[in-house]
Amino acid sequence: MNRSRTPAPARVPALVRLSFLVRLSFLARVRVSARASVLACSVVGAAVVALDGTVLTVAQPALQRDLHADVGQVQWTSTGYLVAVASLLVFAGRLGDRHGHRRVFAVGALGFATASAGIALAPGIEAVIALRVLQGVCGALLQPATLGMLRTAFPPDRLATPIAVRTAVIGLAAAAGPLVGGALVSAYGWRSVFLLSVPPTLAIGLLALATRKPEAEARARATLGLLAPAAREPGPETHARAASSLVAPATRKPEAEAQDRATPDLLAPATQEPGPEAQDRATPSLLPPATRKPEAEARDRAASGLAALDPLGALLLAAALGLLVHGLVEAARPGGAVPGALACAGAAVAGTALARHERRAAHPLLPPELLRSVPVVAGVAALLAASAALFGALFVTTYFLQDVQRLDPLTCALRFLPLALLMVFGAPLCPLLQRRHGPRRTATAGAVLLTLGALLLSRLDATAGALPVGGCAALLGAGFVTLMVTATSVVVHRAPEAHAGVAGGLQQTAMNVGPAFGVATATLLLALVPDGGFVPAEGAALPALAAIAALTLPAALALPGGTRGTRPEQAPPRPGRRPCVRS
Repeated sequence: MNRSRTPAPARVPALVRLSFLVRLSFLARVRVSARASVLACSVVGAAVVALDGTVLTVAQPALQRDLHADVGQVQWTSTGYLVAVASLLVFAGRLGDRHGHRRVFAVGALGFATASAGIALAPGIEAVIALRVLQGVCGALLQPATLGMLRTAFPPDRLATPIAVRTAVIGLAAAAGPLVGGALVSAYGWRSVFLLSVPPTLAIGLLALATRKPEAEARARATLGLLAPAAREPGPETHARAASSLVAPATRKPEAEAQDRATPDLLAPATQEPGPEAQDRATPSLLPPATRKPEAEARDRAASGLAALDPLGALLLAAALGLLVHGLVEAARPGGAVPGALACAGAAVAGTALARHERRAAHPLLPPELLRSVPVVAGVAALLAASAALFGALFVTTYFLQDVQRLDPLTCALRFLPLALLMVFGAPLCPLLQRRHGPRRTATAGAVLLTLGALLLSRLDATAGALPVGGCAALLGAGFVTLMVTATSVVVHRAPEAHAGVAGGLQQTAMNVGPAFGVATATLLLALVPDGGFVPAEGAALPALAAIAALTLPAALALPGGTRGTRPEQAPPRPGRRPCVRS
């Protein structure tokens, strides 16, 4: 018996090293695979939504003729989608924070695919409008989760590159949308435009369901943290602890057995996927029993219910954003100034009620620690102003090129080609600029370029050629992509991880409300100068949009400075509560 046991301690260090290295290589492969899946889902999901928005504009005339609809009904195919998305983005982000970004993303992607297929088979315009609203609801579930999954899957110092890749693909999809849509409508009809998004959204929805949960990776990293000392410095105490696991059970001390019973939650296999209940059970087991009070457990159970989602706050926010977007869209139509003003007034009332409710709510929809973060608020403000200025300027310039200079749509699109190219190829350079110069300087440079592009565009006359228009488009594209990538990185980085979904919802809300505000502003100002409104140098629309673009400068200056300025903020946990972070 003694001879069979004496060699065991000598073999323990080698066994520990071998076990650690095998698990390390396995976990590294699984973690890389999970991150690649998350990145693929995030990029494809965001690109499909961007492509769907630009493709539909080309298909609307054919849809109107085929379904015998009027202009107002066709416009509601876009308005209904936009109102649904803008109203639910923040609430969808909160759902992701509470129930997992991966699950919410999968539901949104599969629902988006189903709604798209239903629109392609719709018999009438009423069904198309209803399914477009459903598609907007699913898009609201999908969009914040694309950022929330990235926030939980990638460490903060490596998050800027995935966000830049996502931005580049969005720019490519938006630029390719009119060309792809025109080709599909010409060859197969308007229904093919909606069938285009079914395969990718179905694929990423299923991929998200099959992707490994980040909770399991966190538990695996904790396991590596326990095993790493044994592999690095196998001292006498380490040898003794490892040897005790190889010795017969009869020779082990009761203390060692008690310790082993306390640690299985951390040493669980990496392939397990613990649900929320399992994770909650594992966390208290690491604390002494005396530190968990019954009152705290009761509060945790209450916080996991419907009250934690703040349904009244979500309803008020949806009403405020929905009325605001509807008012802006109505104001942009001929004769819609009065209905638009009434809708905007209703949005102001709902917003006031929301502010009062959020101050009193036990679990507010908009966390105070998120709204008190200057970088987060500044980043959202920069995105709102930049998207309003860019899309408003594109709206005015498109009419200028086609109605004043009589260019065909293809030639008009080629004038804006520098904007699309810089959106695609400039996005990967933004993380390098951030690491070298910091978010504040990088965003300020983007704000200057965007404002300069809008100012120069506002000085063009009726004889402007391809070079001046292309140069202004290049400045707009370079400034917007720099500002968008940097501000998005700051918003996602600086938001506490427990509120990553809400931060993503705020970012997406700004990117949806901004274009509606920019187009509505341009339309109202064009109506004030009917004779020369479409000529930039003779109208008031583009100078006003340049002023909106200039608002990005103070917002950029409020972003963090220094190369470490995007370090995430750690929100202090509320008394008696554990932070809920799921993906």
